[in-house]
Amino acid sequence: MKIVIFGSTGMTGLCAVEAALKKGYEVRAFVRDASKLPEDLRSKVEVVLGDVLEFDSVTNAVDGTDGVVIALGTRGCLDPTSDMSEGTKNIVDAMRAKNVNNVSACISAFLFYDEDKVPERFIPLTKDHRRMYEELKGCGLNWIGVFSPHISEKSPGRAISKHDLGKFLVDSLTEPKYYKAVIGLCNVPK
Repeated sequence: MKIVIFGSTGMTGLCAVEAALKKGYEVRAFVRDASKLPEDLRSKVEVVLGDVLEFDSVTNAVDGTDGVVIALGTRGCLDPTSDMSEGTKNIVDAMRAKNVNNVSACISAFLFYDEDKVPERFIPLTKDHRRMYEELKGCGLNWIGVFSPHISEKSPGRAISKHDLGKFLVDSLTEPKYYKAVIGLCNVPK
């Protein structure tokens, strides 16, 4: 199986790359800056330079793949943005154009909350995550919306390990029971 991972150099994206390689998948890592991809991974993946806001580069990255992982993020910046949802729209449109049907996407668990319960500092990003979700929900593809809580190195309490999240994003692509569904994930405290 050949997949493309958007957001390959982020915390979750790197873990998805590693999980896909462990499964023996061919991995296309879509990146803006190849130097952010660890050197030990660069030789194991096909690196594609591009920007999710540029439809042609997204379409070229999707072409010839069997599935897509969307692990777009903001590297901790909480400023208002539409980059993740606009990128998701480009990815979905490219998938339709290239007949690629399976996509998993990391989206915020704040979408489980009533809007007035989302902490104020997360409202702008939550709005973009909602737009991402709406793009997926209406796309007609085999989408999996993974609503993750806080992503951490490990996983104490109401959080998910970045490794477990990356692995699920990859594994769910071939699990029809997850298609066209929202999945809430967290690690059980020990």
